Amino acid sequence: IWDAEQEYAKNLMQAVGSHRELGFQMHLFQDTDHLEAFSQQKQVHILLLGEDCPPEQRQQMNADRRYVLIKGENSGLLPEERGIFKYQSADRILSLILEEALDGEEIQGRFKGRGEVQLIGVYSPVHRIGKTKFALELGRELSKEGPVLYLNLEEYAGFETLLEEKYEADLADLLYFARLGSGNLVYRMGSLIRHLGGLDYIPPAFCPEDLRNISPGEWTSLIRDLAEYSAYDVLLLDIGSAVNGITELLKLCTKVFMPVSGDEIAAAKLEQYERVLKQQNALNVLEKTQKFSLPFVSGSGKGKAYMEQLVWGELGDFTRQLIREEQDGRMGTGRTEPAKKTQGTAGSDTGGGRPGDLPAD
Repeated sequence: IWDAEQEYAKNLMQAVGSHRELGFQMHLFQDTDHLEAFSQQKQVHILLLGEDCPPEQRQQMNADRRYVLIKGENSGLLPEERGIFKYQSADRILSLILEEALDGEEIQGRFKGRGEVQLIGVYSPVHRIGKTKFALELGRELSKEGPVLYLNLEEYAGFETLLEEKYEADLADLLYFARLGSGNLVYRMGSLIRHLGGLDYIPPAFCPEDLRNISPGEWTSLIRDLAEYSAYDVLLLDIGSAVNGITELLKLCTKVFMPVSGDEIAAAKLEQYERVLKQQNALNVLEKTQKFSLPFVSGSGKGKAYMEQLVWGELGDFTRQLIREEQDGRMGTGRTEPAKKTQGTAGSDTGGGRPGDLPAD
């Protein structure tokens, strides 16, 4: 990366570097002569230059692909160059580069991921108990220790409203790229990644049918590819009822967190769920499942500011304590009974909360 506005170039590099899943090795240059010499000695896959670099010097720089950050339409681009409007979001710039670079071919020197990834599932047969807010908070806390990718597999996640975002692409696009099997899944994923604090996430599928049409084998293949080729320490799955093959997904998980509640209807659903697992010979899922009741979440809201409030509320305290206990090994097999139901516990069917208080999910 080079641009005459050095602070701009530095910020752009930091923004691209925040996409840790890509594993790019990046270099920032302040001198075009040094950049030209570097390109003569090293293989450069993607070169991003400000238009202030003269065309005759740009032509001397060796790169598989050369992109020029332009301020207007008439910028004197060379035939082999592609112009990208300079003053837009870094994520948009990255998306344009990746879409262009991956059009029908693989990037040379594909990044090899760590291969050792912890797969954590958050699932419950009981609904309206704060599962998604817990999963997001769990992901944000875990991301303080290493890179985490959150995938929401619910029918109607409502993230555009909840986080006040607008998505041009989502999980359905990632699944499409995975089906193509082009070998560029992780790079394609880079154009989809969004951030919530330190947590990376891919926008949930907008249409429920996009999830229902995915076979258990396709989910397994996608997760294995992400584990093998991405740079994440943790893949966090927020699993909903629309997923085809829930049991198979849970079998893949190294740990399953299960919010529950103590009322009779919830207990009956949980009992049936466990009987089904036993019938499917999936006792190992029960053994790695941690059941618990979530604390009551006071108030309501939306947007990233509201999600930030949850970090320092009871839900954040509860999640941090849960992680500490898990890391200290005090959970044993993870099969603890749900906490006793108290007034205002998330998931209560009888109410009892303060006026204006809402369930966590």
